[in-house]
Amino acid sequence: MSKLKVKLQDGAALEVGRVSIGQNKLAYVLLANKRLKYLHGSSRVAYIGTTKKGVSRVAASAAYRAEEILDLHGVTRCTARVVTCTPRKSVTTWKKLERALLLVFRQEYGEVPWCNTAGKRMKEKDEFDYFDRNRLKKILVEIGR
Repeated sequence: MSKLKVKLQDGAALEVGRVSIGQNKLAYVLLANKRLKYLHGSSRVAYIGTTKKGVSRVAASAAYRAEEILDLHGVTRCTARVVTCTPRKSVTTWKKLERALLLVFRQEYGEVPWCNTAGKRMKEKDEFDYFDRNRLKKILVEIGR
């Protein structure tokens, strides 16, 4: 019986940085390696999510959504970026941050990111009492380049 061939694949399958250690409640953005087409432009943003379990949930979500993102035409890589905010007593700021990011993205690009199912009919509540709309827009444009 012949031996099976073993090959080390090029590139990292998952890379985790120190950026979100210590922050459990956060929002995150999954990015494709190429710009995706939306109604009002293009962006690398493929998914916007939130977690209260920290970086391990971001990794799990990236793994879960990777197939869907990598199935998009021409996409060969997916990366995650973390967006945090200062906490506020009695407010689930990480959830409000995710909602605000989805609302700003939809306003800017005409639809929610490709892999998001939530947010298509989302109505604005009090998210922008907590966050500056222009700052969120700037973040999404910067990471979506």
